[in-house]
Amino acid sequence: MKLTEDPRFSTRIEMTIPFHDTDAMGVVWHGNYFRYFEIAREALLKQFNYGYRQMQASGYVWPIVDTRVKYIAPVLFEQRIIVCAELEEYENRLRIGYRILDAQSGKTTTRGHSIQVAVDAESKEMCFVSPQILLDNIGSEQ
Repeated sequence: MKLTEDPRFSTRIEMTIPFHDTDAMGVVWHGNYFRYFEIAREALLKQFNYGYRQMQASGYVWPIVDTRVKYIAPVLFEQRIIVCAELEEYENRLRIGYRILDAQSGKTTTRGHSIQVAVDAESKEMCFVSPQILLDNIGSEQ
């Protein structure tokens, strides 16, 4: 089964932009997009039972080692948005893709991705293959 065919591997979070997320012109400050990605990422990981509590209990930490964002159109104070997150890779790292859509028009305002790698919590060594616990939760036959 492809990841895109399983609803556990994508999510959509709807929210309204609060005043404190914007600059003096009412435009979302660029750094806040990563927080919106994080909200969607947390919801996505919980869908296949590997949220942050499960990660910690499994003996691995998953630091973000790369993240990208492409600002296509501004997001404004009180705008309703939909933050989409989708698991794109999992065998050697977690790559999660993001899209932010204007809730009214459905137009994409932002795209991005984050990459996380597994690190053994005890030894502090990076894993070059995703731990079996993640593969089991995803249902991979590896």
